Amino acid sequence: MGSEGSSVVVPRNFRLLEELERGEKGIGDGTVSYGMDDADDIYMQSWTGTIIGPPGTVHEGRIYQLKLFCGKDYPDNPPSVRFQTRINMTCVNQETGVVEPHFFPMLANWKRERTMEDILIQLKKEMMAPQNRKLTQPPEGNEEARIDQKGLVVRCCIV
Repeated sequence: MGSEGSSVVVPRNFRLLEELERGEKGIGDGTVSYGMDDADDIYMQSWTGTIIGPPGTVHEGRIYQLKLFCGKDYPDNPPSVRFQTRINMTCVNQETGVVEPHFFPMLANWKRERTMEDILIQLKKEMMAPQNRKLTQPPEGNEEARIDQKGLVVRCCIV
C-alpha cells in the first residue's frame, strides 16, 4: 500500500516511448519536431530535433537541426543538446554547437517532468528573446564542419 503523497516514477524506457509517440504525432503548430535517430537503438539514446525559426526574427524561415542525447540517467538528468546547424545564440557554444546549460536555465535547473519537446520549444522561445532575435547569423547554404563531443567531424549543409 502506498502512502499519501507518494508518486509513481515512470521508468526511463517507458518515458522515452511516450516521448517517441508524442514526437511522431507532431507538436503544436509544426515548427518544432523530434524523433529517434536510429529505430534499432534499443537504449533510445540518440534523437534528432528540428526547429523552424520564428517569424519576426533573424531566424525566420531557417531550419535548425539538433542532436539530443539521452544518457542512461535521463530523465533524472537532462539530455545533452547540440545544434548541427550553425546558429548564433547566447546559450550556444559557437565552436561545438552545444547548448550550454549555464546559459540555458531549463538545462541548468532540470526537472524530471520536463521533456525533449519542452527543450525544443524553449530554444525556439530563446530565439525570440531580445538578446537573440537580431544577432547576425552564419550564412545559409554553406557546408560547415563541426567537431562533435567525441572528436568526430560532423558535416551539415543548410539548404
